[in-house]
Amino acid sequence: MMVLDTHIWVWWMNGAKRLRANQLEFIRQHTPGGLGVSVISCWEVAKLVEVGRLELTCPVQDWVAQALAYPRVRLLELTPEIAIASTQLPGTFHRDPADQLIVATARVYDSPLLTADAKILNYAYVKTLT
Repeated sequence: MMVLDTHIWVWWMNGAKRLRANQLEFIRQHTPGGLGVSVISCWEVAKLVEVGRLELTCPVQDWVAQALAYPRVRLLELTPEIAIASTQLPGTFHRDPADQLIVATARVYDSPLLTADAKILNYAYVKTLT
């Protein structure tokens, strides 16, 4: 399984041209094993819509339901293990709680994280795909 960072999930679901060819290829390669989406990404999408930083073609609850129903997409719940791990990340990581939870999710599942976020890409303690 591969974990999708929130922006990658949104770009992919919305057919955004911001996804690079190699990112699309990673998604294609990992689809048979599953594509994990942290529950915090659902919250992030809703918050981005709430504050006007993201526009969707349908209500956010419909978009999330459709995006999670996509074949081989798996919702990754927030467990006590992930919540605690997000507060104990090794080394220095930035203070964004959503990113901390997504990184911790990838680490707990021992899965690579597909992201374009430079702060995550520069963090040595999570496997990333770029």
